[in-house]
Amino acid sequence: MSSPAAGAVMALARTPAAAARYDLTPRGTVVCAALALALVTAVDLLDGRLGVAFSVAFVLICLSAATAVRADGFYTVGVLPPVLIVTALLIVSAIAPHAIVIERLPPDTGVFGRTLSATIAHGVPMMIGHGLAIAMIVARLLTRPR
Repeated sequence: MSSPAAGAVMALARTPAAAARYDLTPRGTVVCAALALALVTAVDLLDGRLGVAFSVAFVLICLSAATAVRADGFYTVGVLPPVLIVTALLIVSAIAPHAIVIERLPPDTGVFGRTLSATIAHGVPMMIGHGLAIAMIVARLLTRPR
């Protein structure tokens, strides 16, 4: 015995192209990615500083955004990771500058200097997230039906 929902899931599994109609618009993808990163950042700031949770979540959000967007939004998602991380770090630098802990950073560093230093410090997660997003876009371009 199967339920109607199970039948719908099985139908989608048999026709991967049908699942494409559930992809997000480019705007929806950017909004979801920004909201998800804001939520994770807020939770990660509960201990007073940005940590590994922020970096891991950023990478997963970049990969998820590239997976969830419609084909006409590949460019948007391709340029999203650097913009997303710099924006998040700028907001954290402005709201909670003590949360960005970088060795030998003067305590009187301004918002721009703190944002730049934090972007450099989070360069590896940014490169990994950006690389995975581009790899997912390429994989989707190569496997999409013509």
